[in-house]
Amino acid sequence: MPFPTAPAELYRHGLRLLLEKDVPAWVDLWDENGILEFPFAPPGRPQRLEGRAAIADYMRPYPDHIDLHDFPEVTVHQTTVPETIVVEMRGVGRLVKTGGPFDMTYIAVVTVEDGLITSYRDYWNPLAVQESGADFAGADR
Repeated sequence: MPFPTAPAELYRHGLRLLLEKDVPAWVDLWDENGILEFPFAPPGRPQRLEGRAAIADYMRPYPDHIDLHDFPEVTVHQTTVPETIVVEMRGVGRLVKTGGPFDMTYIAVVTVEDGLITSYRDYWNPLAVQESGADFAGADR
């Protein structure tokens, strides 16, 4: 089944795939040379992933750590560049290891070209990974 190609719709489709824990389908939304960046990544965590394969390796274990239940707040802002959006959102769920709550706010700057994500800067809160059981994907990389 084809997926949407406009940046906002593609992004929302990607959120649905993450809720379904379909990481391979989420990775399929990426350009082969896409770049995923974490500007606020704490020491020991990757700040930049280059290419779909690296992004797939990073995301593969995500559902083993975070059981996402919902994105109750998602606001997409269109920029003056049609291919780029800024997203404010909140993800909630539970930490798999402890069963404790997961509640994270994000700001993402996402660029989509030819219907695929080419750039994704994820401004997540690094303080949240200090909580017990918040062993996010890539924690030991």
